[in-house]
Amino acid sequence: MTERETRERPTIAEHGLVGDLRTAALVATDGTIDWFCPGRFDAPSVFASVLDPDAGHWRLGPDDPQARSQQYYHPETNILVTRFMTERGVVEVQDFMPLLRADDDAHRQRLVRRVVGLRGSVDLTMHMAPRPEYGAVEPDLDVRDDVVRFADGDVHLALSSTVDLDVDDHAATAHLALDAGEAALFVLEVLSPGEEPEGCCEADVEELFDATAAFWRGWLSQSTYTGRWREWVDRSALTLKLLCHEPSGGIVAAPTTSLPEVIGGTRNWDYRYVWVRDAAFSVYALLRLGFTEEASAFVRFLSERLGEAADDGEETDRLGPLRVLYDLDGGTPHERELDHLEGHRGSRPVRVGNQAVDQLQLDVYGELIDSVYLFDKHSRGISHDAWTDLTRIVGWLMDNWERPDAGMWEIRGEPRTHTTSLVMCWVAVERMMRVARRRGLPGDLTELAATRDAIYERVMTDCWNDDIGAFTAFAGGEELDAGTLLMPMVKMVAPDDPRFLSTLARIEERLVTDSLVLRYDDEEFDDGVGGGDAEGTFSLCSFWYVEALTRAGRHDQARVALEKMFTYANHLGQYAEQVGLNGEQLGNFPQAFTHLSLVSAVINLDRSLSG
Repeated sequence: MTERETRERPTIAEHGLVGDLRTAALVATDGTIDWFCPGRFDAPSVFASVLDPDAGHWRLGPDDPQARSQQYYHPETNILVTRFMTERGVVEVQDFMPLLRADDDAHRQRLVRRVVGLRGSVDLTMHMAPRPEYGAVEPDLDVRDDVVRFADGDVHLALSSTVDLDVDDHAATAHLALDAGEAALFVLEVLSPGEEPEGCCEADVEELFDATAAFWRGWLSQSTYTGRWREWVDRSALTLKLLCHEPSGGIVAAPTTSLPEVIGGTRNWDYRYVWVRDAAFSVYALLRLGFTEEASAFVRFLSERLGEAADDGEETDRLGPLRVLYDLDGGTPHERELDHLEGHRGSRPVRVGNQAVDQLQLDVYGELIDSVYLFDKHSRGISHDAWTDLTRIVGWLMDNWERPDAGMWEIRGEPRTHTTSLVMCWVAVERMMRVARRRGLPGDLTELAATRDAIYERVMTDCWNDDIGAFTAFAGGEELDAGTLLMPMVKMVAPDDPRFLSTLARIEERLVTDSLVLRYDDEEFDDGVGGGDAEGTFSLCSFWYVEALTRAGRHDQARVALEKMFTYANHLGQYAEQVGLNGEQLGNFPQAFTHLSLVSAVINLDRSLSG
């Protein structure tokens, strides 16, 4: 029987994440690794059964079809444990990608699976069916010296084990029985062409386990947060760290592509790239927790993009000097569809790359410069070259801030004048003034102030609707946008400003259900995607709502809303992008933006409750 016929497919939330700061793997609660891109986050997958049952998987679990499972993270680490309870005994599978030290030039990428017998005796099967190039290739597996090897283009992988491996039909299989106290190991190594595998033994894996646990605990010990919700903040911090690409300094929005925002729908996007917006907010969250090295690495990534943002004529005129998102090399990943994949639970199309790279989104300049401002304030400060690049880019923004754009929600219809884009343009100019004044850096403060004030007046006149009593999604419009909840957070308005409080009330009436918040009203807001897909609520907007309540002084309501949001996390405390009508997690998983907004909401509420 095929994988398609035998396996009931887990939901998005029924996964945990492991990684090595270069790439990551999703591990389902049934013991299957059903998403893994060797080498780096945005490489083609070799396991992608989360998107199609025939697109590659690596399953390790009991033969008992009635086995129950539970997952947890080894304390204060990103080592994932899946425990199986059967009628004959209990076993657990420990999954991790070894990390020995930060910035390790000798790093070897390995995906380690150790299965341990805890009680009784349990029969298990390991079945690994790699399918490179997003499931398009069935590789020929070769067995040499008890190691299963396969290669496809630049992908060279080797599977070693402490049990016998059988190879048949483009897959490797092992059958084993474990009594209490016994263990078996499986190690998948990602190799360079011509590189030989190291293999595995119990002593080596034990050492790797201990070193990896020490790495994560040592990193987490830098956190300065000691408040009421430490467990939630720690897990969010560890998740955000997993999304950091250490070699480049980039922070990916999520490690997956095309996990649907609507089951069976078409809103399926590739998030395995560095969104300037998401990564900039991540820097804010990491700095608030005391993780300055990650912030420094991302500012380095940004500085390289700023330095590359030379005026290239017509393209700069159309899209500005910066792109909305970059791949891990600083390139532009253009969107295409993979027609051979059926999509998660039939949700097509599956996409790689992202069309947003060809959009003008003016808000990214505000998020970028705000992150640089925070880094300059809380860390080592920016260089002369970075300041020169920022000055040039803000000069472009000052000439172009009135242009219609695609906005932070990346609408695929006609560009419009988004309130949030204007707000973040104001942030860009205002933060430049702060840095210049604090550091005594060169800049025309008079010209900056004139632009800042002009943007402010535009927001207060054209983006305020007296009839509705709210800041609207678009200049001169009537639609609401949860993005306006950011206005007091970025200090454009006071949190008790009557206009903001009125906007908050309108958002509560039209976009909030219990603690869950829609990013906009589907019936009134044309995002250009079409397809009739009704969106779920956006979890990052729900955490923005918590923070807005906090800043408005409604602390008891904020606390209840926060606690309710915690109930929508998965069993490991991780979030996808959205929550569907039935409470199911939807969209790419886990999403950086959601976890960073959780951190920000918790820190601000904690501080307010403590007086």
